[in-house]
Amino acid sequence: MIILGNKSYLWKIVVSIFVLLTVSFFTFILLFMVAFSGNIHFIPFIISAAVIIYIGYVLVLFDVFYKNRKRIKIFWTIAGIILVVCLIQPVYKWFDNRVPTVDAEVNIYQYEPFTDENKLVQLENEPTLKLEEPLPKMDGATALYPLYAAITEHVYPEKEYNPYKSEVMVNQTHEAYTNLIFGKTDMIFAAGPSDAQINQAKQQGIKLHLTPIGKEAFVFFVNSKNKVNRLSLDQIKGIYAGEITNWSEVGGKDDSIRAFQRPEDSGSQTALQRLMGDTPLMEAPTEDIATGMGGIINEVSRYKNYKNAIGYTFRYYSNEMVKNKEIKLLEIDGVAPTRETIRNNTYPIASEFYIVTAGEPTGNAKELIDWVLSEEGQALVEKAGYVSLKSGE
Repeated sequence: MIILGNKSYLWKIVVSIFVLLTVSFFTFILLFMVAFSGNIHFIPFIISAAVIIYIGYVLVLFDVFYKNRKRIKIFWTIAGIILVVCLIQPVYKWFDNRVPTVDAEVNIYQYEPFTDENKLVQLENEPTLKLEEPLPKMDGATALYPLYAAITEHVYPEKEYNPYKSEVMVNQTHEAYTNLIFGKTDMIFAAGPSDAQINQAKQQGIKLHLTPIGKEAFVFFVNSKNKVNRLSLDQIKGIYAGEITNWSEVGGKDDSIRAFQRPEDSGSQTALQRLMGDTPLMEAPTEDIATGMGGIINEVSRYKNYKNAIGYTFRYYSNEMVKNKEIKLLEIDGVAPTRETIRNNTYPIASEFYIVTAGEPTGNAKELIDWVLSEEGQALVEKAGYVSLKSGE
């Protein structure tokens, strides 16, 4: 009975069930691997391919294709169309992921205090302040870590200060504010808070105290191959309000503008919102971001260096930390963002950055802030590559 040539339907059903279980097993393993790696856009293609392979095998097993080339041609044509359609999104994502992100990861550990050959600047003379325990716990924006890490190396006792688990940490702006508001740190080095962060502090019974310690430029950048070298403030607002949508409207090529934004409550997003004032900010383009086995979330697009893209950040982070030669900073109202134009107040989007505390600083925190505002501290701000408050006087 168990001979393939006798066309026993019972035997064929048993074989088809076995093949179904085998295909399902290997498909499940492949789907698990793909989902775990974050390449979830390949899932429809994998499922479709498995179903087509199984159906094709069953049709052959039961002689549905026997001596009928027309049926074979129709089946594989339909199967091919389905597979091509399922591949469109994965192929697009593959090409899209090959476009580099501008906010490239920075090796934070090269700025860790008291480590060999770190990149921190040094004052010529010993500082007049040396703090002892209890040391104020610091946190702050990535773009300011080279500064407050240098402050640490000058006035804190020498020991290990891991960037993620010590008295001197570095996080993104929104997380730094959260740590301050909920008492995990004593001070943060950051741009001014967003309205949401001010309200969050109020809900916890805290009034944020901002002490200006230096100045920085809020900058806009484009792909280095973009013909546009300068924009006016009104043009920037028009782009981010969705009123200017093509580069030809501002002297560039005939190409749509991809105006990317940053996550809510980040330092640069807050700076953009402040810049826009009463002008409504358009909804940001979004991408589906895979989060491993946790599924998919909708997140504001990160800076992709498309030839038609525009993004924004702070001058120091762009010029001194990332140093991406594939982008160029735009002149605003005819003025380039440099330390000199920040210093003489000619660059139109310069702003102060702060040491932020939960209420009036006291104890060692106040001593540290007073030192940063002193001639020694301001000299360190300047030497670290930022613009000190006193340099503009």
